[in-house]
Order: sequence, then structure tokens, then C-alpha cells
Amino acid sequence: LCPPGLQPLRSRAQAWGRSARRHPDLLLAQSRAFSNNKMLVELDEGAGVATVKFKSPPVNSLSLDFLTELSINLEKLENNRACRGVIFTSAIPNVFSSGLDITEMCGKSTEHYAEFWRAVQRMWLGLYGSNMVTIAAINATGGCLIALSCDYRIMADNPKFYIGLNESQLGIVAPFWFKDTFVNVVGHRIAERSLQLGTLYPTPEALQLGIVDELVPQEKLQDKAAAVLAQWLALPDHARQITKSMMRKSVLDRLVTHQEEDVQHFVSFIAKESIQKSLRKYMEMLRKRKG
Repeated sequence: LCPPGLQPLRSRAQAWGRSARRHPDLLLAQSRAFSNNKMLVELDEGAGVATVKFKSPPVNSLSLDFLTELSINLEKLENNRACRGVIFTSAIPNVFSSGLDITEMCGKSTEHYAEFWRAVQRMWLGLYGSNMVTIAAINATGGCLIALSCDYRIMADNPKFYIGLNESQLGIVAPFWFKDTFVNVVGHRIAERSLQLGTLYPTPEALQLGIVDELVPQEKLQDKAAAVLAQWLALPDHARQITKSMMRKSVLDRLVTHQEEDVQHFVSFIAKESIQKSLRKYMEMLRKRKG
């Protein structure tokens, strides 16, 4: 039974249904990979599973180029009916993703700021609104926005790793759709406190607060992610997709309705000299820390 007015987030339910009903003996265990500058995508068409490995040194920051490649790869997988689920992980030691690339928001033109923010929006709309099952295999620090946008989050159990949305530490403000995504995962009070303070949580606290769903030893992370994905893929695609749409559609629609307004708000905010000063100060602090 489908609630009135609800459809899967993208129009792939029928195609996926056909793929899911094929006899296993008819599925060829074909694997193929395609690599960009910023990430490696490995697709096992027989299993219907892709793994996206971020490989943009030094810290997999969400630059304009990274975001563009991620969105293109997501769209390729979304439009490939052989792919039903995706695992996101990092090929760089000790960092999953450092989050928004500060250099894209500092000392650039207003046109660049607008282009960058549209790329952030496009990535989030594609990931949060994906019909595929999405699993974040967080094998290092960071990557909170990408992880929160996935269906399930598994993190390596290492007390040196941490995760969170720290925009306020940079002197900037997480947009409403970051906030909505965070609230939908951890609840209003935890999200409010975390966003105001820009807190980065070590793994045990991230699990306690519900930012991640499981902690596993580093060496077992990929196997665990594959097992969880298989559990989700055992369900009928159409029912799961409609349920996902029911839970996420209002949040997605809010950004789609106010997308250009959100871009203009970001540009006017980030271009302020006081905000640019805060970003320069934060970048200088990072340089001194590395030095």
C-alpha cells in the first residue's frame, strides 16, 4: 500500500524491482571500476553494490571539484539499474572527509561562492534523496554531512577519530538543510547544542548520541558495511524506497523550493568582511597547527 502522493524518491523503482526479481543464476558476477581524480568507484553488478572510495589528498575536503565528481558518480550509479546500494569510504589514512573546503569560501568572487554552494546543494540532494541504499563506512575522522545523509553509518572504533558539524567554529552557520538532516538523525536538542558549539565528537560519544549507528574494529569495517547493506537489500526495493521518500521528502522539498534563495543567502553571508576575517583566522590557526 502506497500512501497517497508518495512515490520513490527517484523514478527507478520499477527498474530495480525487475533487477531484484531476476534469478540469481542469471546474474553475471561482473565487477568494474571507474576512477576520477577525487574518488574510485567499484561496481559489482552481480551483487548490485558499488563502493565509492574518496581519494582526494590531503583530507578529502568537499571542494568544488570533489563535489562535482561525487554528484556525477552518484547520478551514474542512480541511473544504472544494476546498482542498488552504495558504500562510501576513504582511501586516505586517518581522514574520511574534512568537510567543506574553506579555500572555496575565502577570497573568491561572489560568482564562485554561488557555484560552490550550488555544488554542495546538488551533492546533498542526490545523496539524501537517493533511491539506493547508502552506507557510510567511516574509516577515519570527519565526513559528518555525507554520513548523516546516508541510510546507515558505521564507524571504525578508534578513540582518536571524531565526527561532527563544526561550522560555527569557522564563524559560519550551517544552513537549514544541514540542520534538518542532523535533527532527523539525533533529535532536536542534541542537534541544537552540537550546531551551536560546532562540536566534534570522539567515536564513543558519537555512538552514544546516535550520530553513528555502530562502532566496529577498523579491520572489520568493510565486511560489516557489506553485511549491513546485504540486510537492507534483502527487502523489496519498492517498499523501502517509498518508506524512505515518506521520511525524507519534506526535508528535500524544502531545499528544492528555496534553492536559489539559499544560494543568495549563502553568498551574501560568506562575502561579508567579518565572515571572511573569521575564515582567514581559522585557516591561519590550521596552518600553525600543521606547522
